[in-house]
Amino acid sequence: MRNVTVKNSLYLLVGISAVAWFSLAYFGGLDLSKINDFFGLVPKVVSIDLLIVAAFVKWGWKIKIFRGWLVPFPNLNGSWVGFIYSDWKNPKTGEKPPPIPVMLTVNQSFFHVSCMMRTSEMESASFSEGFLIDPDRQIKNLAYSYTSKPRLSLNERSIPHDGTAVFQIIERPKQKLRGRYWTERLTKGEIVLQYHSKELLEELPEDLGEHPVTENENRR
Repeated sequence: MRNVTVKNSLYLLVGISAVAWFSLAYFGGLDLSKINDFFGLVPKVVSIDLLIVAAFVKWGWKIKIFRGWLVPFPNLNGSWVGFIYSDWKNPKTGEKPPPIPVMLTVNQSFFHVSCMMRTSEMESASFSEGFLIDPDRQIKNLAYSYTSKPRLSLNERSIPHDGTAVFQIIERPKQKLRGRYWTERLTKGEIVLQYHSKELLEELPEDLGEHPVTENENRR
């Protein structure tokens, strides 16, 4: 898939360059059969190409018309909310918790993506991220490794740790991320998220509810 998009990108860039060359020659009254006129346009054509590439990298890649044949990955920018279904057991009760409200914020550009997951008890920031996109195999995933930092007051039962999450990207009929995670604490579970907003929120929406494990004295 990546080879296809690279090839399409080169074809498109060559086409844009050709259009720019002939347009500049036409409006400038130049004769492209003359070497001086032909090569004299190189700086202007390169400048046009660079401007178009810069605009595409900054904004254009988000336009749906480019999706698939030119941009292999979806635009996931924004806030996603849902629940964690964990096999972690509360050391005080020995029981698994009910579903945990969670929010994932994705900050994505053409060349980079970062993920921050939040519950009311912790923040998990990604340090290695990537897409796995293969339409022929019907694979469309976002995967990242992260460092999770619980609130200091919870260190007795929840210590900082690293982990990995892999999400299946679902775009139809509704945008959804469905995934799994595992950690160096030997805990694992599932996460189901729905798209919430374009904004990168910094706190969970109140309507998601409270963390089911947080003690009353630790609620903030």
